[in-house]
Amino acid sequence: MTTYVALLHSIVLGPGKRLVMADLKAMAAELGFGDPRTWVATGNLIFEGDDAPLAAIESRLEAAFRSRFGKHVDIILRTAPAWQQLAVQNPFPRRNGADIGIRVMRTPLGPDALSTLGRIATPGIALALAEGNLWIDFGGKPSETRLLSHLTTKKLGVGTLRNANTVNALAAMLA
Repeated sequence: MTTYVALLHSIVLGPGKRLVMADLKAMAAELGFGDPRTWVATGNLIFEGDDAPLAAIESRLEAAFRSRFGKHVDIILRTAPAWQQLAVQNPFPRRNGADIGIRVMRTPLGPDALSTLGRIATPGIALALAEGNLWIDFGGKPSETRLLSHLTTKKLGVGTLRNANTVNALAAMLA
């Protein structure tokens, strides 16, 4: 058995309608995944499953989500060891975890993305790549920077943003 971390991107199902985590866990269980558990109501799911290519499990989860909830949602998957490695790669560990974000990517970003975003980032924002995932020290509230509007699937590819507090909480759940 392998333990997986699934990150859902944009889980708002419609105006005023959010995904209930109990429903997400039920969906995972119906797919045959064991011990589904979530962290807060932002689309973070941990579960057990047979060893399989990440892309195959992502596709199964995305198809089940669309069928059950009527909306496509990108789902990015990591194994537990890969998530633990991601958590320790935080290049800004001494900063406020709410001000540090990571865009976890399905396909790794290259250095060209870092230089492009670096030209957009305002002073006080620091960027770093670790295994193709983009770490960002927003230097304050992420919602108060224009960089956030450039961290989209259309501009960077399939991925989703989490703050360092969430990264660490998921890592602790896996320990």
